Amino acid sequence: MIRIDDPEQVRALLEETGYLVDEGLAVTCYLALRLHRPLFCEGDAGVGKTALAAALAQALGAPLIRLQCHEGIDASQALYDWDFPRQLLHLRAAEAAGVTDAERLESELYDRRFLIARPLLQALQTQPSVLLVDEIDRADDEFEAFLLELLSEYSVTIPELGTLRAEDPPVVVLTSNRTREVHDALKRRCLYHWFDHPSFARELAIVRRRLPGVSARLAEQVTALVQALRGADLLKPPGVAETLDWAEALDALGASEVDAELAVATLGSVLKYREDADRARGLDLAAVLAARGG
Repeated sequence: MIRIDDPEQVRALLEETGYLVDEGLAVTCYLALRLHRPLFCEGDAGVGKTALAAALAQALGAPLIRLQCHEGIDASQALYDWDFPRQLLHLRAAEAAGVTDAERLESELYDRRFLIARPLLQALQTQPSVLLVDEIDRADDEFEAFLLELLSEYSVTIPELGTLRAEDPPVVVLTSNRTREVHDALKRRCLYHWFDHPSFARELAIVRRRLPGVSARLAEQVTALVQALRGADLLKPPGVAETLDWAEALDALGASEVDAELAVATLGSVLKYREDADRARGLDLAAVLAARGG
């Protein structure tokens, strides 16, 4: 993995991947790498938390291993499981060959070749790697406690095989959309960064960097419209991801700039609730565009 010497190098490497960071996030990422501490990213959906993990993996030249959390997720889904069909086939083959030694059969059945490594175990066994634990707020308290124990030692004990430990701990990024509060014990184990919606200038820079084929005029107008929508008390304010989606959709329609009528017609690219779309239609989008010289 690439050696990182200071926060400025982190910023430069991330920008090479198209991911723009401010000084605070660059410092936090550097400390996570230097101290081998997980990075806990919290904020609204679509503000770049998941994209940060992908950008870090690309910048560091390491594979990205993703664990998508959901309600009811447990250790067998996140850590490891046994390949029961293959074990059964092996058992039948051994019986057909006349093997009767029960102890030998049991030891063969729980060999590592029958072990299915889920994302957490994959990350411990892959050096280097970036582990993304996405939307940890969707998991329950028991899974949080399990994850805290694993991240404290970067090791896991499998009864049939013993303790497996990461020789080089993975870079760990945890994300939360704050649908519920994550316990303090897990947060204390991590370095924390709150992802807010970016300023107009930073968001415009992100659009220009990620979508270089979109006209400068269109990028500026879309960014201005999204910034206005965020101030409209919506159920789900659009994130940067939706800004990119909207600009890309308009560009796909052949637009080099946008007017209020076209903006309303394409609201489905940026707003995903009927109530939000109705509220957006009631805004003076033409005035927003006019303020940008449109």
